[in-house]
Amino acid sequence: MATTKEYHDYIIECLNKAGQVTSKKMMGEYCLYCNGTLFGGIYDNRFLVKQTETSKKLLVESPLELPYEGSKSPMFLVSEFENADFMKELLEGMIKEIKK
Repeated sequence: MATTKEYHDYIIECLNKAGQVTSKKMMGEYCLYCNGTLFGGIYDNRFLVKQTETSKKLLVESPLELPYEGSKSPMFLVSEFENADFMKELLEGMIKEIKK
């Protein structure tokens, strides 16, 4: 099942309260970028982010899920995306680590 445009638009609306987030459509799903840095995606109406030290610390209770069948890199499922303060902390920490 591909991600719906409505779900995509809602996630982007929530995330843009925490930072400059853009998306790129890829085969019915979306890659997510913050200030030009890839940090996660929307897959089958699930918002997933890469594993970094920050995401491991802040998403300790969140399950790891594969974004698509055949993927070798599990990602964290994020459910607190409506919390702008939490997302700002998560995105800022992740982007610093990914850019290293």
